[in-house]
Amino acid sequence: MPTIITATELRSVLGVSSALYDDTYLNGIIDTSENTILPMLVTFKSPIQKTVLNDNVATFTTLGVHEFTAGQSVVIAGCGPYNGTRTVLDSDLGAYTFQAAITNADVAEANVIPSGSATLSSASTYVGNQSVRSAVFAVSVEVFQSRIAAGGQIEGVDFTASPFRMGRSLFNRCVGLLGPYLDVESMCQ
Repeated sequence: MPTIITATELRSVLGVSSALYDDTYLNGIIDTSENTILPMLVTFKSPIQKTVLNDNVATFTTLGVHEFTAGQSVVIAGCGPYNGTRTVLDSDLGAYTFQAAITNADVAEANVIPSGSATLSSASTYVGNQSVRSAVFAVSVEVFQSRIAAGGQIEGVDFTASPFRMGRSLFNRCVGLLGPYLDVESMCQ
């Protein structure tokens, strides 16, 4: 579900009617755009190495130092029955471990292969940020145009076909907008 922009806002930018492109179609484009932009931004994300569940409290062991604090919402992914948005508990909060309440039968400690992930629920951090909104709009327009262009090729104003607009150059155009918010640590990993 889109969080940065709405289907109505995108429809207005594109100049299309709801009879032609419904909210579901445009939401899919916005989701694609947000899934492209948001991972590039500063977030607190840690790979999960190990999980265990005792007395309705799950303990997650991360591969590196996580930066979660008690009360934050963390999205767990790639960890089977632990997946979902969880609230970090105050108990056993260490540099490499954190806990969350999960109502379930006990589960023995197990390694997570490949590593799961714990990501601070951060999309809401960028709601209303005009630079991020502009980047999501730019990518959304490109995705929309690539879907409707014949053969997937978009023509520039000089009528030059641009088959690579959805490639690396799209990231380069967005980096200018997102410079202060880019997660430089993710580039080094």
